[in-house]
Amino acid sequence: MKTNLGATGMRRYRRSCDPMRDYDMLPAHLRQWLAQAALPWSPASCRRIWRAAQAEGASPEELLARLDRAERRALARDSTSHPA
Repeated sequence: MKTNLGATGMRRYRRSCDPMRDYDMLPAHLRQWLAQAALPWSPASCRRIWRAAQAEGASPEELLARLDRAERRALARDSTSHPA
């Protein structure tokens, strides 16, 4: 079965919830970020990062920058574990 995950060595997880409903419940800025993300992020993992940054009083720009850093780290991990 083909999927839209692309060529990544990262683990896939089975979901016990409705990811589309969870996506729809996210703040607009976070949905926009997810729509352009390079990796198939789950709404739950993004919401966790988002809430942690909010709890620290981060601005919306800082929240998005934190997500960008998390994605860069994940891409770096994936490139080292899945060499071309």
